[in-house]
Amino acid sequence: MKNNNFIVETDDILFSFLKSKLLNKSKNNIKALLSNRHVYVNDCLIKNYNYNLKKGDLVSIKTTSFFDKDINKNIKIIYEDDNIIVVDKPSKILSISTNKEKNITMYHIVSNYLKNKNNKVFIIHRLDKDTSGILMFAKNEKIKNLFQKNWNNIVINRCYYAVVKGKMKNKSGVIKSYLIEDKNYMVHSTNKKLGKIAITMYSVLKNNDRYSLLDINIKTGRKNQIRVHMKENNTPILGDTKYSVKDKNIKRMYLHAYKLEIIDPITNKIINFKTDMPNEFKTLF
Repeated sequence: MKNNNFIVETDDILFSFLKSKLLNKSKNNIKALLSNRHVYVNDCLIKNYNYNLKKGDLVSIKTTSFFDKDINKNIKIIYEDDNIIVVDKPSKILSISTNKEKNITMYHIVSNYLKNKNNKVFIIHRLDKDTSGILMFAKNEKIKNLFQKNWNNIVINRCYYAVVKGKMKNKSGVIKSYLIEDKNYMVHSTNKKLGKIAITMYSVLKNNDRYSLLDINIKTGRKNQIRVHMKENNTPILGDTKYSVKDKNIKRMYLHAYKLEIIDPITNKIINFKTDMPNEFKTLF
């Protein structure tokens, strides 16, 4: 975590003040700092861009290294060759841009890194913003299409670590349902005619009185699949603010994509990508 601290010399509006101090940041960057809960005034979190600052106020920006000026040095590369690059995405960073956020995304970070190598970048699959872990990009459109068109046949295993609230009834099991997304962008189980099949396999690695640490292998890749299945199992993912109650003491969602095993569509060889379990998962147990 990197902190930047500024003392307000004259009364000002927060957005204007940040713009004057962060000359290397665009308007969208500054808006993202506010919306992503990185700006504090006198140690109080502030998200309102037109917050009134008073002379003597302390403005602090608390960010991860991915928001540092020299962003390329901080990218965590798991694997790279002439066709693909695989990175370890942190929690709270989008895979690709949205209407609200254009710059602070893994696509943008990887693009900046590959610019120095005269490579383009194309996303092959996505992770939710709050999910960390393995994310794969292609270096040309032909490779992207090759992976995406055959994705279900290419992928052998997609495994996640997850911390859920409560104790699982069984040490291992399979959750199977048909998922559908409603008009409010919430995913839930429905009947076979309306939904798409979703299969989530799990085993319990550790548990205590409050939480269970799971090893999860998904056999289908539906939107929010793990989060919905755990919520409907009454053991929601810790820190999942979309499908569970928000806990102000929890700083991230405890879902991490740690393994991606694929068949390389060019060589037909099996490739296994892995990343470590985040330390914050371990400290709970």
